[in-house]
Amino acid sequence: MASSTIRPSLSSFNKLPSFSSRNLSQRLSLFHLRSGVRLLPQNFGLKASRFLRNDNRCMRVMASRNMSQSATQENALDWVKQDKRRMLHVVYRVGDLDKSIKFYTEGLGMKVLRKRDRTEERYTNAFLGYGQEDAHFSIELTYNYGIETYDIGTGFGHFGIAMDDISRVVDIVRAKGGIITREPGPVKGGDSNIAVIEDPDGYKFELLERSPCPEPLCKVMLRVGDLDRSIKFYEKAVGLELLRKQDNPESKITIGTDDVYKTAEAIKLAGGKITHAGPVPGYKTKITSCVDPDGWKTVFVDNHDFRKELE
Repeated sequence: MASSTIRPSLSSFNKLPSFSSRNLSQRLSLFHLRSGVRLLPQNFGLKASRFLRNDNRCMRVMASRNMSQSATQENALDWVKQDKRRMLHVVYRVGDLDKSIKFYTEGLGMKVLRKRDRTEERYTNAFLGYGQEDAHFSIELTYNYGIETYDIGTGFGHFGIAMDDISRVVDIVRAKGGIITREPGPVKGGDSNIAVIEDPDGYKFELLERSPCPEPLCKVMLRVGDLDRSIKFYEKAVGLELLRKQDNPESKITIGTDDVYKTAEAIKLAGGKITHAGPVPGYKTKITSCVDPDGWKTVFVDNHDFRKELE
């Protein structure tokens, strides 16, 4: 049988300890002799050492690249802390826009801030809240043509509204045909008073009795599968601060940002998934849309574009 030269694979080099080029052929020869293969040519060691030197150069380049990527990642996450961000609005779908607007304005005392009708895409948006959008958090109701009901699911909890007299608001909601799922009263184990009501589509609102505050629409409650994972995501990618935690057995949020593209990089680094980054079709407004580790959707809107949209 004619003899043939066996070329060692890259994995063979990786398994060998470091040594000089002079001993390289001997080490390789011994390695192959143990496998029952004939000795390699003596000049193989020189070629292999050159190969290893080239390989080491590649490894140095790769290490440098990895260090550069780490620095970029660190810069992206640090930038989140410096970005000018605030909660803009929360978005959810309703089956009867006029009925919902009546409930929020007459029952909860909100104002219609603006409306926009996208006939080509077959939907209408209505923005409601307790103050102008350039300084306050608001609700964006979305009505999709021809769809009257939605399955809310079990992940969404409720919205929180702070007010100084929840009993009076509950009476108004009841008179308007609203559903009261918890009558006004103290929280179990606490001294604060709350009530829970439902809007025409079944979305829950927790009414919190507090002294008047500049932002009545004060909370959005969502259910998550891993609290620590979610806290890490919202701190690192979204830039929120953990205010407090409490043990209790008991849609989409929009946030302003100075740079939607840097925001997208930070979200990816923190474990989120980007679904869109760039201008919204039909608008000039740039956004980054993402989902967190539990699938909750958050949209970041370019601050400059958002101000132009309000003009």
